Amino acid sequence: MNQTNLNFVIKIISPKIEIKRFFGDENPEKIILELVQLSKPNNMEKTVFIFPEGALSNVYLEDLKNYSYIFSENYSNQHKIIMGINSTDDTKVFNSMVVLDSDLNILAKYNKNKLVPFGEFLPFENFLRKFDLKKITQGYSSFSSDIERKIISVNNINFVPLICYEIIYSGKINKTNKDFHLILNISEDGWFGNSVGPYQHFSHSVFRSIEEGKNLIRSANNGISAFINSKGQIINQIKSTESGVIEVKSIKQTKKTLFSSFGNKIFFYFILFYIILFFFLKKKENK
Repeated sequence: MNQTNLNFVIKIISPKIEIKRFFGDENPEKIILELVQLSKPNNMEKTVFIFPEGALSNVYLEDLKNYSYIFSENYSNQHKIIMGINSTDDTKVFNSMVVLDSDLNILAKYNKNKLVPFGEFLPFENFLRKFDLKKITQGYSSFSSDIERKIISVNNINFVPLICYEIIYSGKINKTNKDFHLILNISEDGWFGNSVGPYQHFSHSVFRSIEEGKNLIRSANNGISAFINSKGQIINQIKSTESGVIEVKSIKQTKKTLFSSFGNKIFFYFILFYIILFFFLKKKENK
């Protein structure tokens, strides 16, 4: 594996914004200022800031410009910001990950593919809405899922974007043939409370990094944020009970793993091999 020194710094931001904001009127300006204070932007340092999913629960991407004065005052053209935020397209609402510059221009956008039942969409919605049932997160209508997961490129580093529990799905997380350097997972883990949930959720990140043979960055609110190398070793982490920042200045380039090429199909190939081997040995015994 080759160690690559980045010509910029990646800052993984891990805040502790209370989950109750989803059920009341939050002050977006206050939360944005908290994120700015935690990230400590240096106008002379080329930096990519990674904020978690759902930090701004009441603000949609289309309305984020209303707070552009905060970003322009604190971030410079040396900075890029990756964050989770809700977005709309016609009548559809998406849970999205976006890459922004300091003027909040959208450089890249990914819409979540796999949604959480009851959390982000209501199964059998047309029927259950007759009983005034809705998803448990903010807003009445369900989120829509997308089918595309394109590689996001930031400063010539390629990320596979995964939002929240998309990290639990094993096999072929990369839907393109394009190579990538990092898996990027943003999450809101406050829904788990003080249970074992944040730890179980985080453990899947380790498995994905090993399977794909790639570095993994995780930014979580009320959860475990971390930088994990391609062997599944946790280089740095912030506990779910704490807030803080992890800085990444270098990554190790790795070769494609067998699992990343075949995904979960590899297990069927093993089963097929054992069946063939079993019948071959049985036939040999009967001779």
